[in-house]
Amino acid sequence: MRKLSILSTLALVTVAVSPVYATSTEWFVGAGVGYQEDSIKGESAQNGEDGTYQLRGGAIVNDHHRLMGTYSYIDKSSQDLLLASYDYLHPVSKRVDIYAGASAGFADSKIQKTSSTDFAWGGQVGAIYEVNENWSTDLTYRYIDQNYNENDTKIDYSQQIMLSIDYKF
Repeated sequence: MRKLSILSTLALVTVAVSPVYATSTEWFVGAGVGYQEDSIKGESAQNGEDGTYQLRGGAIVNDHHRLMGTYSYIDKSSQDLLLASYDYLHPVSKRVDIYAGASAGFADSKIQKTSSTDFAWGGQVGAIYEVNENWSTDLTYRYIDQNYNENDTKIDYSQQIMLSIDYKF
């Protein structure tokens, strides 16, 4: 499973940096804050709600395809998420796009002193507001399925709501 996720991440990055597929590419970096809820079941079940922080970067190709890498951190379950994502952007107006897409990568979680790095995948929907030529804001809902299953404790899924700001260059 780990080899499959590594290969899929490498394929996504290869497509992202390949100029053969792009006639116009806008690169961006950004950061965000939000809320994450983890469904934690089993012997060490706990309330999985906490704030989350995110760093991100990627490219928007031909105004409709966004390829992005994100790093998220949630303190309560000492969880690091490293995801590669693809989103299809649909313009609603001159400054607003809505989108839907898929993500895959790794989640490193530590619950009750037991740490595990596992495959994570899911999908997201959201909206982007272009503030000006270089700055935009992004409101995202993301659902992430996780494979954490250690010491009779399981993370079934995570849900995130994020507000991010991006700078295009």
